[in-house]
Amino acid sequence: MTTHSKYLISGGGTGGHIFPAVSIANALRELQPDCEILFVGALGRMEMERVPAAGYNIVGLPVQGFERKNMLKNISVLWNLQKSMCQVRQIIRSFKPDVAVGVGGYASGAALKVAHKMGIPTLLQEQNGFAGVTNKLLANGAQKICVAYEGMERFFPSEKIILTGNPVRQNLTQGDKATAYEAFGFSADKKTLLIVGGSLGARTINQSVIAHLDELSKSGVQVLWQTGKNYIADCQKAFEPFAKNRQIIVTEFVSRMDLAYAMADLVISRAGASSISELCLLGKPTILVPSPNVAEDHQTHNAMALVNKSAAVLVKDIDAQNELITKSLALINDSQKLTDLSGNILKLAQRDSAKRIAEEVIKLAK
Repeated sequence: MTTHSKYLISGGGTGGHIFPAVSIANALRELQPDCEILFVGALGRMEMERVPAAGYNIVGLPVQGFERKNMLKNISVLWNLQKSMCQVRQIIRSFKPDVAVGVGGYASGAALKVAHKMGIPTLLQEQNGFAGVTNKLLANGAQKICVAYEGMERFFPSEKIILTGNPVRQNLTQGDKATAYEAFGFSADKKTLLIVGGSLGARTINQSVIAHLDELSKSGVQVLWQTGKNYIADCQKAFEPFAKNRQIIVTEFVSRMDLAYAMADLVISRAGASSISELCLLGKPTILVPSPNVAEDHQTHNAMALVNKSAAVLVKDIDAQNELITKSLALINDSQKLTDLSGNILKLAQRDSAKRIAEEVIKLAK
């Protein structure tokens, strides 16, 4: 009788956790088409929609994050954690995984803690330059820890660390410049600035653009401005006086990011782990505006890993409204600086990350 491998993958809460998890699953399927994969996520979080949409089964746990402001609420948090760990025991007994993979997030903590106790080999994937709380707690029980940044010995046992980088969207490198200019109605003879703040948007980045729309409209620079769904109405209203300017596109979401990146001479972005990995792979000159609203300020740590190697420019969130657009327009017209940034960020790219992580998972199964 032939046997096939079974893999449990857990984590989520944000796209930054979910996308790497799905990418690892896809890579496992490519390497072992007959393998079985089961996801474990947190009820009510976005993984409960995104993972089934990617073609995988998922089980939801009633697990939640700890409340730092209202300690009384943590009574129910602890109760739900206990329930979640009991549920994971039942899942593992039924599914019998060969390896459990954790990518961070609430569900990952419960799932991998139980998997380790039940003798299942575990692998962690840490996306950020500053390790998350969940992965730090799980590190001692893990066999391998795949990381995206150098110097992670600060957080994890060095003998377990494997530098693999973060999985990125596989179609991003296929964008064609000529097709991009035609698709967006832009000119190949002018510089193009791409402004992104994630699918939901970034308030500070959007406010910075709104405050300098007059400057942007007179600059001669083409601008593709992705506002995110939370801010599209306000941004469109602010743009109304400049609507005749066909060199600025205001949109809630860019579906063809491969084309957007292909024509971008400069990118303004938050410093999420997935975004940075994409920008490194594509060698894009970038101004990073780290979000201050993330746990342990990990976006600043992500950004500084690039800034310290002259691979990106940093504008602090608090300074963005005054500095961001002015610096962007100066930089996009400095061809030598753009070339230097592109060369330096490209050196930091980690290729085939999902496949390399999947190969480490398969080794553990064997």
